[in-house]
Amino acid sequence: EGTILINGEPLGFSQENGGQRVRLSPQRIRAVRSHIGMCFQQFNLWPHMTALGNVSEALKTARGVPKAQAEERAMAQLRKVGLEDRAGHYPSQLSGGQQQRVAIARALACEPKIMLFDEPTSSLDPELTGEVLKVMRDLAADGMTMVVVSHEIGFAASVAHRITFLDQGRLLLQGTPAEVFGKPRHPRLDQFLDTYLDRGAAMLV
Repeated sequence: EGTILINGEPLGFSQENGGQRVRLSPQRIRAVRSHIGMCFQQFNLWPHMTALGNVSEALKTARGVPKAQAEERAMAQLRKVGLEDRAGHYPSQLSGGQQQRVAIARALACEPKIMLFDEPTSSLDPELTGEVLKVMRDLAADGMTMVVVSHEIGFAASVAHRITFLDQGRLLLQGTPAEVFGKPRHPRLDQFLDTYLDRGAAMLV
């Protein structure tokens, strides 16, 4: 079993008095989770709810925000991702890129400190991918902390402060974009770039 470190500390533990690491209780883990937003590979929107309903539901059920206030905050997030005019549309009436942007708005509505993205563009065509990556670039510019799993190398090279390259489940490389993509590069990374190179990463060749 491996260990995930966040700011040098193992995930799921905290340092108590005396410097001993103590496993977090379920209550503290839930408290930490409440500050984390997540966007999934397959959107995971509720099909029977509109875009506005999908974004406002967590505010109402998990945060106890009154309906009117929740919908006002949800509309603000839809506006932020460029979908204010799609608030009354159901997921089946939206493109894949629009659905992923609704999912981002849903996560942002709860005001997370960290956003997690699991291959947010893997099921989208290049044009729709661009829509989603623009929103993520805007989030980065606004100072949002994001942990992103992605094959979008150009996006990672231009936005990330730190990159980790995994190969067959093993950590192969990590560092700043300049350290990871600078020449001479690791042979396995060059092989990967030859296979998965996106248009935004052409400068890396």
